[in-house]
Amino acid sequence: MAYLIDANKKFQKELNSGTAALVLLSLMSRSREPMYGYQIAKLMETGKDAAPMMKQGALYPVLRSLENSGLLESRVDPSVSGPPRRYYRITELGHQTLEIWIELWEHTKSFVDDFLRDGDHD
Repeated sequence: MAYLIDANKKFQKELNSGTAALVLLSLMSRSREPMYGYQIAKLMETGKDAAPMMKQGALYPVLRSLENSGLLESRVDPSVSGPPRRYYRITELGHQTLEIWIELWEHTKSFVDDFLRDGDHD
């Protein structure tokens, strides 16, 4: 039983890491204003399923990775109620990449769905 739990956790972690960047870019592409990490995390928690896809602490490495790749850019602004906040916005390269990733996601989702619905693929 412990193996099954570990396998489920590993699969969920791999699935999440593969989709987190896509979800973040999509969220950022719909925002008219730059957003900071906590704000992004709260928006992600309001999805169709109440359980967040990733923990807030896991969000920041993905944001940094997207920024390091040139898909997001950020600026730090002082905050009147606490420490400075880093605000993120999607770049033009991010918008272009998102279009490609959406196509790849749709293709991958269709491929997986076909196998999950019809297990007879000889």
